[in-house]
Amino acid sequence: MRTITFAANQGDIGGGEVMLLHLARAARDIGAPVHVVAPAGSPVHRAARDEGFDVAGLGDSRRDYLLRLPGWSRGRGLLWCNGLAPAFATAGRRDRVVHLHQVPRGKQAHAARAARLRAAVTLVPSRSMAGEVPGAEVLENWTEDVTASGARRSGRTVGFLGRPSADKGVVVLSEALDLLRGRSGDPVRLLLAGEPRFVAPEDQRAVSAALASLDGLVEQPGWLRRPDFFSRIDLLVVPSRTPEAFGLVVAEAMSARVPFVVSDRGALPEVAGPAHPWVAPAGDARALADTIEAALGAPDAVRDAAVSAARDRWEERFSPEAGRDRLRSLLGRLGVL
Repeated sequence: MRTITFAANQGDIGGGEVMLLHLARAARDIGAPVHVVAPAGSPVHRAARDEGFDVAGLGDSRRDYLLRLPGWSRGRGLLWCNGLAPAFATAGRRDRVVHLHQVPRGKQAHAARAARLRAAVTLVPSRSMAGEVPGAEVLENWTEDVTASGARRSGRTVGFLGRPSADKGVVVLSEALDLLRGRSGDPVRLLLAGEPRFVAPEDQRAVSAALASLDGLVEQPGWLRRPDFFSRIDLLVVPSRTPEAFGLVVAEAMSARVPFVVSDRGALPEVAGPAHPWVAPAGDARALADTIEAALGAPDAVRDAAVSAARDRWEERFSPEAGRDRLRSLLGRLGVL
């Protein structure tokens, strides 16, 4: 059995880096020898080391890491490039997996064409994204099992978890909650968990202004652990205005048995499943308000059925066991196992 070396796209931990750790765990569980390489001293480097992986830290910056990666990775088995940056840095090398977690656009689209040269396979996390990356295969993401403990707080608390930006739909969500406040004397509260890393200053100002209009109905604790977040909300809302390549937080809600509303952009409806009852048109505050109201006001039987169906879908498609099965099949085809 050959070694698999998972190369991080960056040092900070975002959705793609969460998946790198999931992939490394799954490969180790299957029995493959696993290495992880990342910028030295970065959060990814530390997280992989803490989980007991054989970890290499390269360079003192992302640029230095990418410059050193091609030479360091030679002769180290299958190189799993977990993102466009390591794939481009090692372009032309055989025995590589190119795993893209975002649709490459503009200059990145040109870089992606070069990055995929001679790769054994290009992977994307959803059929939606595969439609925009010709020749790519789908390897769906998966999540750990999230246990949400504790009683729901008020029955009227919705949650947002992620980067608070306009493209993630936070402004539209604020407008929708403002509309709902005018419909009922029992307002809907918002638990907004996340930090504005990589959000442009003008975007942050627009989001702050929109949230300020809700007059104390918003709590912003920063990042929360998944179990803590899901234990404090009655409904997850994922109102993205731009196409999502997957939607890990939706799969996490399915695992945690928390009902959710998604927009109709990108892979969000694909992850939720064709029978999911609460999908809103992206960017439409009134429609989002209607959908949130319908989900919060659903009879117990309807709510329980939706939650149960979502949990079943998670176990079948997005659980660690399902992920290991998909990875085992792929590695068998690549001749690693």
